[in-house]
Amino acid sequence: MAKEDFYKLLGVDRNASDAEIKKSYRSKAMKFHPDRNKDNPVEAEAKFKQIKEAYEVLSDPKKRSAYDQFGHAGVDPSMGGGRGAGGFGGFGAGESFSDIFGDIFGGGGRQQRSNVQRGSDLRYNLELSLEEAVFGTDAKIRVPVLVACGVCNGSGAKKGSSPVICSTCHGHGQVRMQQGFFSVQQTCPTCRGSGQQIKDPCGSCHGQGRVQENKTLSAKIPAGVDTGDRIRLAGEGEAGEHGGPAGDLYVQVQVKDHEIFTRDGANLYCEVPISFPTACLGGELEVPTLNGKVLLKIPAETQTGKLFRLRGKGVKPVRGGPVGDLLCKVQVETPVHLTKEQKILVEQLNESLSGGGKHHSPQESSWTDGVKSFFDKLTG
Repeated sequence: MAKEDFYKLLGVDRNASDAEIKKSYRSKAMKFHPDRNKDNPVEAEAKFKQIKEAYEVLSDPKKRSAYDQFGHAGVDPSMGGGRGAGGFGGFGAGESFSDIFGDIFGGGGRQQRSNVQRGSDLRYNLELSLEEAVFGTDAKIRVPVLVACGVCNGSGAKKGSSPVICSTCHGHGQVRMQQGFFSVQQTCPTCRGSGQQIKDPCGSCHGQGRVQENKTLSAKIPAGVDTGDRIRLAGEGEAGEHGGPAGDLYVQVQVKDHEIFTRDGANLYCEVPISFPTACLGGELEVPTLNGKVLLKIPAETQTGKLFRLRGKGVKPVRGGPVGDLLCKVQVETPVHLTKEQKILVEQLNESLSGGGKHHSPQESSWTDGVKSFFDKLTG
């Protein structure tokens, strides 16, 4: 049976460029691949073989020149042509798409895999006091980590020997399983994807190339860090496999609760109890900051819950910006454990204040008026 013209098979003219031939082959191959023609796989396979044969000829300058001069006879050994001993590679229906298009897109499924792999990153949770987080510190941390075996220098092979190419995958790191028209590519079970076998493993790491050690590191914690911040220690993670680069260690910051201060971004908050007389008459009291004590002036007639702002007494953010403030919330403390005489004095004070009505207790009077108005609406 006469073969169909290769140019017609690919749907290109005789002056087509290499790029046009590749593009047309990709389209035709996708269309007629047996995996995509489950209803009629036999005809699809036959068509696909013709398309692949046409592409192998027209994509090779020497074969294309011979074909242009002599037709099929110039490339078909059965007709006296000279393709060479290698032939067209004997395509089977199970050939995967990565094999088909590898030469076009530069990533064939039969490429040898590198067995060098970067080590894993590690995470270390570091608890800091508020003072350490605000002012910075040098923290000593101890982490269990996989490091390169010192006996075999990370190769995994006994001293004086070296790894050999895997006999199962021949160094590719992957094997292909054929099931009818389907081809499944999976990691080689012998070398686990490394492409190498260790015939005589190192006695220290047992062929792993890495051993576990506890490593003590010094981590410089910058001033202003807060819960959730991460500090990266480059190259302090696990050692890479087969001489690969080490991963990184990420120090995750967690700031412990403080007995006095609460932090919110760059600002600090604290509650300051004041006595009833101080709230009434005013005064000064010492309040703590992270830099020492300061005097806080309390004006007369201060109500509980009032916020006083001490500027610049907060935190300087680690990423830059102005220093935050310290906000002090005063809480008026009601006297307890009163003596009989003190209770009499409080009653006398109350009688004296009651005479002033709304003048002495504006908030209480306003609230009482609001309640009375509410009930009047209900009964009206």
